[in-house]
Amino acid sequence: MKQIEPELEARYVAALIADLDGALPNVWGRRIASIFFGGGTPSLLSARALDDVLSAIRARLPMLADAEVTLEANPGAFEAAKFAEFRALGVNRLSIGVQSFNARALKSLGRIHDEKQAVRAVESAHRNFDNFNIDLMYALPEQSMDEAMADVEAGLTLQPPHLSCYHLTIEPNTVFAKYPPRVPDDELSADMQEAIESKLAERGFQHYETSAFAQPDKRCRHNLNYWMFGDYLGIGAGAHGKISLPDRITREVRYRAPTDYMNHAEGDSPVAQRDDVLPKELPFEFMMNALRLTEGFETRMFEERTGLPLHTVVSRLDAAQAQGMLERDHLRVQPTLQGQRFLNDLLQVFLD
Repeated sequence: MKQIEPELEARYVAALIADLDGALPNVWGRRIASIFFGGGTPSLLSARALDDVLSAIRARLPMLADAEVTLEANPGAFEAAKFAEFRALGVNRLSIGVQSFNARALKSLGRIHDEKQAVRAVESAHRNFDNFNIDLMYALPEQSMDEAMADVEAGLTLQPPHLSCYHLTIEPNTVFAKYPPRVPDDELSADMQEAIESKLAERGFQHYETSAFAQPDKRCRHNLNYWMFGDYLGIGAGAHGKISLPDRITREVRYRAPTDYMNHAEGDSPVAQRDDVLPKELPFEFMMNALRLTEGFETRMFEERTGLPLHTVVSRLDAAQAQGMLERDHLRVQPTLQGQRFLNDLLQVFLD
């Protein structure tokens, strides 16, 4: 993959900083607990560009001393060669988009790296970072149970502190949507999920979210904030954000195409869409995130994050519990194993 041209990179970084400046009134004084460079190929940025962005953030907002700073990286040789530089700048966590260690699977997914590059990238991450994640996918086109488990075993051999294991999803407006591949049926996919969960549990990984598995103390704090319906500022092309203000909760989406984003950021208007979350939508929005966590949520968090008393959803909690999808007491609400397996059905209970 080619390096970004210096002039284009400098313009994009300037747009990011302008976007941040414009967003400051809504987040002024808030402490930053985590930063996540994601959404594409941020590891293509030069170390200097990344340093400029981090310096701009630190100059404008207070950061916790132990803030988690994650960077998504492709397994290509160009990106892996820069891992040590990224670590020196303050990035303390990598997330590597391996997807599979199987050559046929990588080809079917349209990935440009091969299995050897994936292994080398993870090995480089291991040398430079105490904390990193490997992204894997299962239920891939023509994938067998043995192949799915071979991917997990290959990942475990590289000793990651964190693994994300996602079921392949056919997204609209993609090649797979237009030309659907032959994928494992629901029964085999469910068997793969159970086998992966069992294998990772044997190896000491905590299954703390639908697709996330971590060694003790290695859970992704940035993603936990999403799932607990916390606030986050999203800057950059296609970035999403959620900000709680004194009188409302607002969601924002930046312009998706990089050129459009830069043009609008330079004109002080990088937000393509801004919507307030209506009070009647808040219960579902909260549950859609928090019930992804296998340990669920403390009941006090519902009121803290939505501003609504828990009794507004008691009838729905009762209904979910009667269906065997939730367990709860006065302190915590937690999905059962059935609720985890059929999360969409559980969430339907809270959909207005």
